[in-house]
Amino acid sequence: MYFFLLNLSVLDLGSISTTVPKSMVNSLWDTRAISYSGCAAQVFLFFFLFGGEYSFFTVMAYDCYIAICTPLHYSTLMDSRACVKMAAAAWASDFLYALLHTANTFSISLCQGSTVDQFFCEIPHILKLSCSYSYLREAGLIVVSLSLAFGCFVFIVVSYVQIFTAVLRIPSVQGWHKAFAMCLPHLAVVSLFVSSGLFAYLKPPSLSSPALDLVVAVLYSVLPPAVNPLIYSMRNKELKDALRKM
Repeated sequence: MYFFLLNLSVLDLGSISTTVPKSMVNSLWDTRAISYSGCAAQVFLFFFLFGGEYSFFTVMAYDCYIAICTPLHYSTLMDSRACVKMAAAAWASDFLYALLHTANTFSISLCQGSTVDQFFCEIPHILKLSCSYSYLREAGLIVVSLSLAFGCFVFIVVSYVQIFTAVLRIPSVQGWHKAFAMCLPHLAVVSLFVSSGLFAYLKPPSLSSPALDLVVAVLYSVLPPAVNPLIYSMRNKELKDALRKM
């Protein structure tokens, strides 16, 4: 668990540093400019880090399922080698995924100006600047990506249904509370991340407005990395005891 939390915390730090600092600098300097290469780097890091977060959400759901539903096989199925392989597969696949998205997006010619109506370089707003015939390839890639994300979400939900079924067999009410206190916030963050991301990338143009786009972007790009430390760290007894000592 701590190995996966270490990876998740690195991803949280990187993902929130991809969008928020640049928007804060622009706000302080009263400017809205970003270079073309900076925009490309932001798109790559955004998909790499947020894709990584989602991959580790899925892996952690599987880890929790094995620990609770088949505890006698846990040391065999989730040994250190298996954990390293799963983490390496997540990092490598998300790197290739981000590279594909970035190359595909910035191979499109922008023929409708260079103003992105968002606080970071979000692909749906970049696609609005392209010619109407040139963004279908990237739009198709987004649909495929969201289909995979939905598949992972179903896997997470099924894993937690199995976990809750196993937990409810525990006679101890304290055991129920401990399991639900950890699992339900995790499910809430994943649900928020997936639902707001799906809405941001698949909503029809008729529903688009600057205020709504901003709120949705904050919900899936800023809020999950911000609340993950509270969910996974501040509920940890050892960390709370260390903070009290400090």
